[in-house]
Amino acid sequence: METDFPPPKNIFAGQLRREYFINADGKPVLDVPGGNALYAAVGYKLWEPNRAPGLLARVGENYPQTWLHDFTQRQIDIEGVTILPKAVDVRSFYTYLNKSTRVEDDPLPHFARLGKPFPKTLLGYTKKGNELDDRSKTGPATLRQNEIPSKYLLATAAHLCPVDYLTHNLLPAVFRQAGFTTVTLDPASGYMDRNFLSDIPALVTGLTAFLPAEEDLRRLFRGHKADLWEMAAEIAYYGCEMVVIKRGERGQLLYDAMGDKRWEILSYPARLHNPTGAGDAFCGGFLAGYRDTFDPVQAVLHGNVASSLVVEGTGPFYALDTLPGLANARLGFLQQSVRKI
Repeated sequence: METDFPPPKNIFAGQLRREYFINADGKPVLDVPGGNALYAAVGYKLWEPNRAPGLLARVGENYPQTWLHDFTQRQIDIEGVTILPKAVDVRSFYTYLNKSTRVEDDPLPHFARLGKPFPKTLLGYTKKGNELDDRSKTGPATLRQNEIPSKYLLATAAHLCPVDYLTHNLLPAVFRQAGFTTVTLDPASGYMDRNFLSDIPALVTGLTAFLPAEEDLRRLFRGHKADLWEMAAEIAYYGCEMVVIKRGERGQLLYDAMGDKRWEILSYPARLHNPTGAGDAFCGGFLAGYRDTFDPVQAVLHGNVASSLVVEGTGPFYALDTLPGLANARLGFLQQSVRKI
């Protein structure tokens, strides 16, 4: 799908989803745009509102075209969104037990519990299992090199959102070969398992930053290591410049391989409403901050602020409609929360 945007300088590769969820207050939110690539792009645009990042994702012909139009209106380039000539189920359903804990399971009991009618658009929905990724089998979301628009390869930075092992095994090398100087990656839960520990060195070699959630990193090293700093140092040893461990409301741990430097950054004390997309927005803000300052600590602070704005509302674009100057005000506040270890 061609667009009129100039070649983007920053690419966000991942997934676009149709999201259904029940908030902690019991209110259903039905069929709204989501997905990690979209939230990451929003986290980036909080800091670079006048630049159009490029989305790289795959959807089916049943994906709402009006949503794609809305993305372009928000100055997000969708030329890298491949629309397959068939229906593809990109629905996600989850329920928040409280404002920070969500479960993904069968939606029917949750609507029955609330005494609300079951939405017809969720008929036939089955939750994705927790099975491990396949090292050789592609899926509908697996991103292909031949689907990357030529203008996207003129960019200089890319962030890979959680997709699958094959995507993350292929695309970083493609981007580096094209001359990208910054490549960051948020690993997928499907391979953050001790059965994939020996595969990780090849995935992280040459990355600018590896950005796992704490629970995923612990699952990867289960039975091998228990200390988070030791885990980060091992990842960095294989040729990754920095590791950022996302810890939800407890903030982030930053390990910079250059000089074996370590920092802890607390989360901004946001008014938590809905944490959907928080980790992805962090990664987008991180990329924006790093490309602007090339300072790892400042990059984490930019991601931290982006995450804080996303969690205060519902939907990916809530954060982009907040008061001008709010992000910078929060950035200034957070500077004092940095603790070198």
